[in-house]
Amino acid sequence: MRLIAVALAFTSAATFAADGNWPSWRGPRNNGSTDAGTYPVKFDADSGWLWKTPLPGKGCSTPIVWNQTIYVTAPVDGKDALLAFDWNGKPLWQTTLGAEKPGKHRNGSGCNSSPVTDGQSVFTYFKSGQLAAVDFAGKVRWQANLTERFGKDTLYWDYGTSPVLTERDVVVTLMHNGESWMAAFDKATGAQHWKISRNYTTPTENDHSYATPIVTRHAGREALLVWGAEHLTAHDAADGKLLWSCGDFNPEGTRNWVAVSSFVVAGDLAIVPYGRGSRLHGIKLGGSGDVTASHRVWQRRDTGTFVPSPAEHAGKVYLVRDRGEVECVEPATGKTLWSGALPKSGANYYSSPSFADGKLYAAREDGVVFVASANGKFELLAENNMGERVIASPVPVANRLLLRGEKHLFCIAGK
Repeated sequence: MRLIAVALAFTSAATFAADGNWPSWRGPRNNGSTDAGTYPVKFDADSGWLWKTPLPGKGCSTPIVWNQTIYVTAPVDGKDALLAFDWNGKPLWQTTLGAEKPGKHRNGSGCNSSPVTDGQSVFTYFKSGQLAAVDFAGKVRWQANLTERFGKDTLYWDYGTSPVLTERDVVVTLMHNGESWMAAFDKATGAQHWKISRNYTTPTENDHSYATPIVTRHAGREALLVWGAEHLTAHDAADGKLLWSCGDFNPEGTRNWVAVSSFVVAGDLAIVPYGRGSRLHGIKLGGSGDVTASHRVWQRRDTGTFVPSPAEHAGKVYLVRDRGEVECVEPATGKTLWSGALPKSGANYYSSPSFADGKLYAAREDGVVFVASANGKFELLAENNMGERVIASPVPVANRLLLRGEKHLFCIAGK
């Protein structure tokens, strides 16, 4: 296949929403941050929140927000479901979508994948293979079971990659031991526009990926950035055609380096964590064909993250590592600008951090949510115990902080 050479670097995709919405698990710019709003510092399970509402079952997906309505997935009576709440926490509706396939990790569930919206529909995907488009009244517009269509996943842990949206399609990926693929479905009808294979030979388990793609632009066209199986690849959003690929993330051939953390885009670089928290790479976007030798701008072998995905804000990348170490990294060079540490315990950090109002929000798996100042240096501001496990990412939107716990959805107001 002859690839068309492209001279223009990637730029961030046009966002679907302003900062008053949070349309996907990493927010309006796919970077875990917002420029707007004032957000709280001190709160806990018993006080400081504006409202909390019970959830019908265990879930780990992050809520999304569109026009002051909150959407989140959770199992309901053994079925996959999408739930809607108004801005005051009142349940509006719940739509079930088929039999749940429960999680097997202590922090996993059948609804690890977060929903996403384009302002017209809410799109969901579940471990069971159920892909659906639901309108804002809770009516199913279309539905398909990708496990029945393409086969079961062989992931060692629970499926966790969230669907992403292009202008035309909802795109789902599965990278595992076996036929790995990426497929695009018409947002309005569910018709399958394309499906491509994405297979690479790797050491044991390294072909498994739980990372979520990012929609961006390449030479003026929509493109998809995909991380997994030791390769960062770019694909034309119109047909899935490979534009470029970057490999050599594990030259030693180490086993069990599964990709859990998603990457983040900062300017014209992708910041890619790997190596179970021991590696961090800066990859220049753009080019054509195999860019492994030309587009790796820097790499570090002394830092990274395994589970929490990085956040980016104002040209800086923020890492919260699995044991609570915090770093602010300069994307252009990979240099650590400052570092700190959140309190340690027997619990790890599985939630991805969010940045808002000059503060970093990070949840530990035991339900303690930390707030730290991130303006030029690290300073711990508060330690907030929510009284239940928190795996979903904090959502700072429209002067409110949403926290999805194992049993409740919390809303804390800024001042």
